[in-house]
Amino acid sequence: MDPFDLAVVGGGAAGFMTAITAAENGVKRIIILEGTSKLMEKIRISGGGRCNVTNATWIPNELVENYPRGGIKLLESFNRFAAGDVFDWFEKKGLNLKIEEDLRVFPLSNSSSDVIDCLRKSALSKKVDILTKFFVKEIFKTPNNVFNIFSHKKEKVIAKNIILSTGGHPSGHKLAQNLGHKIVKPVPSLFTFSTKESNLDECSGVSIKDIDIEIKLNNKTFQNRGDLLITHWGFSGPAVLKLSAIAAREIFSQKYKFNLIIKWSVLSYEELKEKINFLRMNKGKVNLINSRPLPKLTKRLWIFLLNKISIDKEKKWADLLANERDKIINTLISDKYIISGKGPFGEEFVTSGGVNINEVNFKSMESLICPGLFFSGEVLDVDGITGGFNFQHCWTSGWIAGMAVSKLNH
Repeated sequence: MDPFDLAVVGGGAAGFMTAITAAENGVKRIIILEGTSKLMEKIRISGGGRCNVTNATWIPNELVENYPRGGIKLLESFNRFAAGDVFDWFEKKGLNLKIEEDLRVFPLSNSSSDVIDCLRKSALSKKVDILTKFFVKEIFKTPNNVFNIFSHKKEKVIAKNIILSTGGHPSGHKLAQNLGHKIVKPVPSLFTFSTKESNLDECSGVSIKDIDIEIKLNNKTFQNRGDLLITHWGFSGPAVLKLSAIAAREIFSQKYKFNLIIKWSVLSYEELKEKINFLRMNKGKVNLINSRPLPKLTKRLWIFLLNKISIDKEKKWADLLANERDKIINTLISDKYIISGKGPFGEEFVTSGGVNINEVNFKSMESLICPGLFFSGEVLDVDGITGGFNFQHCWTSGWIAGMAVSKLNH
């Protein structure tokens, strides 16, 4: 049996990008090994079936800020193949893309199946072999530097080079570990927060722009500003999802129980005091319910906050006592909620953790421990926030790995 030049373990975004790039740059015999019966399943379901391909953050220095883990190593990668390169890559292959207002990039058709078709056709046109239901159980490197790859059914594939593109699946981490790599324990990232705060569900569906939120854990402070959505179980929206990614490890260590501080206002104590004193003097006969100190607070949220601090919403501004005014100010500046767990839907697509990035050469994505072994995508301890950033890392690492394998074959 002649060995393949490259065996790709995992038929997802990163695996396909690696295989296509290698094939387009002269690597002849390539096989993709997918453990399930379906290829690119995460692409199919992402973005509500639309597939958020990447994010139109074109400058690598700005792009890298959207990855809680990866840092300077990713900057090196993005300087070679960034979001603009991905956009061009797909468009040249006939997939028309569009940039939405929030910079997320989707196929013009709003259909993830078009992304899948583009990748599948590109791979097949370059004669890449694709084998589904081949769940890789073991990999051994022989003394003559080829890899013997065994499926759970004891089927065997031989390859000169191998790339693990298994996403966050534990099987990929186990294979990497058996080949000498350390694994940073995977924990969930990108999730919503549940709270048992009474009556918060009365604000379900309320969305507020540009809110600062904060968590203090293990003597560290984690902060983020963004749009906040109140749900019937707690808090969601971009602000929460990003904060969950930034603090993923510390939140996990606390078993998802912590205090969330919401700053409904960016104004200082004195500035808010001035605003409220103005309302007391100039709108004294108006009920609290009918005149809010901050326009961005919706009526439902304002009523909820007044109830939370036991102030009668029908009270007139002129009758507001000094201690009640202070209660309102403190709540607007630093409103505390006890978070009791992750949101109910297990919506995290992403894990923080994986192959230790200090054991990988990011110029080639090749292992520093086992020559001929490469990595791409989420199998590594790299994760981005929501908005197309995780797919961007898949495309970038896959492209770099594919280019590196092609150089070995010349």
